[in-house]
Amino acid sequence: MSIITLIPLFPLIGFLINGLGFRKIPASLAGPIGVGASLLSFIGTVIAYTQLTETSQPVFVNVFDWITVGTLQINFSFQIDQLSIIMLFVITGVGTLIHMYSMGYMHDDEGYGKFMAFLNLFLFSMLLLVMGSNYIVMFIGWEGVGLCSYLLIGFWNKNTEYGNAARKAFIMNRIGDLGFLIGIFLIILNFGTVEYAEVFEQAKGLTVGDSTIIAITGFLFIGAMGKSAQIPLYTWLPDAMAGPTPVSALIHAATMVTSGIYMIVRSNILYTLAPETLNLVAWIGVATAVVAATIGIFQNDIKKVLAYSTVSQLGYMFMGLGVSAYTSGFFHVITHAFFKALLFLAAGSVIHAMSGEQDIRRMGGLWSKIRITAITFLVGTIAISGVFPLAGFFSKDEILAHVYEHNKLMWVLALIGSMMTAFYMFRLFFLTFTGSFRGTHEQEHHLHESPASMTIPLIVLAVLSFIGGFIGMPEVFHTPHFLADFLNPIYEGSKAVNPEFGAHPIEHSTEWMLMGISLGAALIAIFVAYTQFGGSKNVPVEDSEITGVQKVIYNKYYIDEIYWAVFVNPVKRLSNLFVSVFEPKGFDGIVNGVGKLVNSFSGLTRRLQAGGTGFYLFAMVISIALFMTINLGYQVLETIKAFVGIK
Repeated sequence: MSIITLIPLFPLIGFLINGLGFRKIPASLAGPIGVGASLLSFIGTVIAYTQLTETSQPVFVNVFDWITVGTLQINFSFQIDQLSIIMLFVITGVGTLIHMYSMGYMHDDEGYGKFMAFLNLFLFSMLLLVMGSNYIVMFIGWEGVGLCSYLLIGFWNKNTEYGNAARKAFIMNRIGDLGFLIGIFLIILNFGTVEYAEVFEQAKGLTVGDSTIIAITGFLFIGAMGKSAQIPLYTWLPDAMAGPTPVSALIHAATMVTSGIYMIVRSNILYTLAPETLNLVAWIGVATAVVAATIGIFQNDIKKVLAYSTVSQLGYMFMGLGVSAYTSGFFHVITHAFFKALLFLAAGSVIHAMSGEQDIRRMGGLWSKIRITAITFLVGTIAISGVFPLAGFFSKDEILAHVYEHNKLMWVLALIGSMMTAFYMFRLFFLTFTGSFRGTHEQEHHLHESPASMTIPLIVLAVLSFIGGFIGMPEVFHTPHFLADFLNPIYEGSKAVNPEFGAHPIEHSTEWMLMGISLGAALIAIFVAYTQFGGSKNVPVEDSEITGVQKVIYNKYYIDEIYWAVFVNPVKRLSNLFVSVFEPKGFDGIVNGVGKLVNSFSGLTRRLQAGGTGFYLFAMVISIALFMTINLGYQVLETIKAFVGIK
């Protein structure tokens, strides 16, 4: 069996072992099984990488022939190339660290074994999504991560609020998935295949702006909007904080929310052929980045701040894709996986130390209490703020540079969003770790650093957040852009349909200016955050005291309430109308009426079969007389017809 086939098989086996035996397998064994399955997938990825570098050609593995309908052949097959191998490293690497962290964070939970099983199933689904050689295998993984997100977000299902959050994520993802599925149907209809290689080869013969490609890419993007939380399908992601913190890290950092970006980069030739769709992608990304950043400024739940930060950063990724900077958008996927996983896991360590408290207004002064968590959280905060030389600086600056070349207004908005990111992240840091402690005496008494199973992943992710950006150094530093060079083969199709693709590098003077502006803007925002919240000088007021514009933004612009008023409530009213009127008086009335008719006819027939001999004789005589009369009438009719000459 190929090692490539084993990569997704290991977490599937881990899921089956823990999932079927979670009531019997002890906690001391359930954790190592889950971590081991993820780690084996990572090792398999390393081996697959060596195979790929030896051949420099994509590696295809046909697991089995699956569906044949006429000329359409769909195989359950895998494709390992430069794009998928990097995603595999991110998924299995960061995923393994999150599994390891979960051993400490969830160890005392009664559903620990089941939780580890769900994490493995999530990993298996994400690996299918990335490794599939066609859109159908991708769709299986796409739906799989949607199912697993429902299971993990609502893991503590005794809490109604958590269950509602899980359902919300599931339903909103289904809306996007419908668009994605329509896009796949259009691909089958127009290309007669779903294999990437075959679709992209045929696409080379199409013209830029072809209406069919615009429709296909538009529907595929709807799927990406749902999975990667873009306006208007973004509201599920902040509510997903209801799940345990490792789930937040897994969903919001390395896996599920990056699915849409991966799909667009994988389909880059189709999007290069559809500049109108790319323009929509870019502006949706800008709007999402800015709106989510404004909401993040006023949030007081430590995980909610990070959730809106994720939505905003996803907006930057789509912004990069929308200006045809596919590598830049994907670069931010990688760095974001490092520092956002770090921030969520560090936030989990804070919550663990605070006995479950998530409100930053009840924290403060934790720097000296949980030093490892505080230092690693600071590294992640600096990285996401785009401060040199941490990872977020390089990836975000590269996106901003390409956006500047594409549209100056878009760049200004993106820069403002970047400043807000630095501001609310350092606001979060200062309120949590500086000043005096604002929690209860009981919480202060139990403050302690997390165990090694939780702090070691934090340290590893902090190192990656520090050095991860060096795989994509700006050209002005006269060093190779390793990521761009490595990913270059997957853009052959885009270069074939657009000879100018990637042919206009940014001038060095412009790039120095943009880097200076970006870094300066981040430092200004950090300074403002320090003057306002350093030492926890200005602790946010209680919810009941928030007024004005701040209240509107704090309540997320009442988008959820608008969705309820426009979509949910009308559907519920329509459902109630069907339940109270159409169902009992319409559908039930028809069905019951047919039943009553049959019963009446049966009752009449039953009376005719009462067993009376006299009645039977009477019926027989009447029947004979009737038949004779009919026969006589027929003969008379024939005689008349013959007489008048009618044939």
